[in-house]
Amino acid sequence: MKLINEKLKNNVLASMMTIIDKNRETLLSANKKDLDAFQKDDQALYDRLVVNDAKIDEMINAISEVKNQTDPVSKEISRRELDNGLKIINKTAPFGTIMIIYESRPDVTIEAAVLAFKANNKILLKGGKEAYHSNKILVKFWHDALRANNLETDWIKMLELNREETQAFLKNPTEPIDLIVPRGGERLIQFVKENASCAVLVSGRGNNFLYVAEDADWKKTLEVIINAKTDKISGCNALDKVLIDKHIPNYEAKLNELKEVLEASKVNIIVDSEVKKTLSSTTEIENEAIWFEEFLAMKIAIGAVENMDEAISKINKYSGGHSSAILTESTEKAAHFMENIDSAAVYHNASTRFTDGGQMGVGAELAISTDKLHHRGPLGLKQLVTNKYYVYGDGHVRV
Repeated sequence: MKLINEKLKNNVLASMMTIIDKNRETLLSANKKDLDAFQKDDQALYDRLVVNDAKIDEMINAISEVKNQTDPVSKEISRRELDNGLKIINKTAPFGTIMIIYESRPDVTIEAAVLAFKANNKILLKGGKEAYHSNKILVKFWHDALRANNLETDWIKMLELNREETQAFLKNPTEPIDLIVPRGGERLIQFVKENASCAVLVSGRGNNFLYVAEDADWKKTLEVIINAKTDKISGCNALDKVLIDKHIPNYEAKLNELKEVLEASKVNIIVDSEVKKTLSSTTEIENEAIWFEEFLAMKIAIGAVENMDEAISKINKYSGGHSSAILTESTEKAAHFMENIDSAAVYHNASTRFTDGGQMGVGAELAISTDKLHHRGPLGLKQLVTNKYYVYGDGHVRV
């Protein structure tokens, strides 16, 4: 794949920022078509679909942030000269072509494309049908920006395929694909894994857990739980499950206070059989599958555990491997918890809502990876490259 110099890439991004800003009404009109056609039975999906002036400002800002980041391609990782005289240099290199499959969010059409392009990758955008008009106009904007800088439009391409056509494309791509990133629910991820013929990097479900240790500061605990649960229910970093140590002082009183605070924020509470003994008016969890579920709603599950090791075991069994938190005043307990939890991000006395490229200093993100290869956590610009070895000899042969 041809390498584009950083100045030209940045010129494209500057053009795109101008085009979006000048064509706000066109984008808002396209988004209105999507919103009008959407059945509002899924509030989280609807929230993700909305484009307004504030969201457009965020899109422009995301492009600006990536534009200001250093080009990640052809950066030296290591250099060595062997005893036999061979010089070996390892440098970053583009993946090639990335395909992203996502639901609802038009802003992904901006963030995925800007990151892939700046990292010198082509990108195939397969958005959900619910955001068709929004995505269509945004890709047109991208093509206008590319043409304005004398580049081919195939750097950024929108795939208009139904489910059956997508399945066929994944099994037998009509063009080379080096990496697929499914960004959505469990069913989407499973569909891609079952049908893809190349590497898949999973942006997994949230289903994030928070463990309240027996020495937790209760004021901090309430503030963190409310923020993690209610700040943005459609976020994959939202909180779904709370595990409370049964040996926390004033256990019953604190459970009742937590219930009051959550209900005041209009959060629906379900509980395990142990918590039900104290919170008798709440609904009891009757199906183990609930512990695996990502809610994406104003809903939370509360359970009781005997100790931290039980909490760790339960989290590692049921969570999506995205974000997990502990509330404790002990740095030693926090360290034990964080080292033994198998999640992309682990927190001590902080909301899971910080698992986000912008919040973590990464900038715009393609997704939050819950895989372990080749990267885990926010996939920012620096994570959208692979590597290549450059070996320099002088007639060397291996003997």
